[in-house]
Amino acid sequence: MNRSPQSPGHALVVGAGIIGLTTAWRLQRDGWRVTVVDRQHPGAGASGGNGAQLSYSYVQPLADPSIWRQLPKLLLAADSPLKFRLQADPHQWAWGLRFLAACRGSVSRDTTARLLALAAASRLAFDDLREAEQLDCDFSSTGKLVLYPDAASFDAARRQLDLQRALGGQPQTALTPAQCQDVEPALAHYAPRIAGGVHTPSECAADCLKVCLALYQRLADRGVRFELGRTVTGWVREGTRIIAVRTDAGDLQADQFVLAAGTASAGLGRALGLGVPVYPLKGYSITLPVPEAPGQAPQVSVTDIARKVVFARLGARLRVAGMAELVGDDTRVLPERIASLAATTGDVFPQLAQASDLGAWSGLRPATPTGWPLIGRAAGAPANLLLNTGHGALGFTLAMGSAERVAQALNSPD
Repeated sequence: MNRSPQSPGHALVVGAGIIGLTTAWRLQRDGWRVTVVDRQHPGAGASGGNGAQLSYSYVQPLADPSIWRQLPKLLLAADSPLKFRLQADPHQWAWGLRFLAACRGSVSRDTTARLLALAAASRLAFDDLREAEQLDCDFSSTGKLVLYPDAASFDAARRQLDLQRALGGQPQTALTPAQCQDVEPALAHYAPRIAGGVHTPSECAADCLKVCLALYQRLADRGVRFELGRTVTGWVREGTRIIAVRTDAGDLQADQFVLAAGTASAGLGRALGLGVPVYPLKGYSITLPVPEAPGQAPQVSVTDIARKVVFARLGARLRVAGMAELVGDDTRVLPERIASLAATTGDVFPQLAQASDLGAWSGLRPATPTGWPLIGRAAGAPANLLLNTGHGALGFTLAMGSAERVAQALNSPD
């Protein structure tokens, strides 16, 4: 894309995770003068240790009718991948009620269709980014297997497969346990314990933190201004527009503003009188070294639906991530959750049971009740503010497509 002969103006992006950085890259490419502000270093939040899968074809939202059947077990089982800690927080209660209201077939189908379209655009844009920047990010395109524990969940998966096929998704195939083992030989021990799987040959994986750090370096080299270690505390308004963000180290002025602050977006939205329905879903990950002997660890990305755990190969490492805790802004790395991920890894891939260097991590995914992110101008917001937040577990997958939409909106009249 050709740059404008004259800069369209100064854009300030709040947030230096994968969403904020891809937005900054896209705007800088269009000729905008860009500032990025964040209280931490690039990729320090939910981007730092996420599941690493680029799930362009498997985008079924968490808000799905099947949640009602699973809810008692998910909430009450001691080893449940979902944990809900009630708090005296109206935002948590409002989000939870909206989430349950979204667990309907019609809502899930509509969200799936929209996510598939955004994911397809994101795949093309990320391919362009990787080619343009020659990113070293442990990228692979070895496909993905989603494993189902019983006939009921496998039947539901095949219905979802039919829906996504009708919506123009990438080719996917329902496989028997033996066929799953053929696709990924490292599942030899585990395959007899599942009912089947869905294989998507086109799915990819990459190290999101490496992408963030590479983008940060390239953008800084091209003149993008980074204000790191500065906490945004509010906004300075003049009439119907914002003229600056207020930080703990002074105000930062710009012409246009993009709120891409992950879970902090809700509070910063409230400061403007906006209801931003984003709530943190806490997740955990471990990153293991992979033995050199072949067949010890998967080459294909694997998702175990029963355990809500994903496995993604990153070069000589294996990223294992999962769980969803609605516990507010609690970023503690709880030993029992890390132990659960390690035990799951050993159960699915016994060859890795003795791994000791776990690279434990936790992060807060910014989720909306429906699973559809908030992108673009919002009703009641200042005329020069755009949102780019609420991507949940699909932030890495949807980042570049979302950045494209923000750029399109900024390049059009207010």
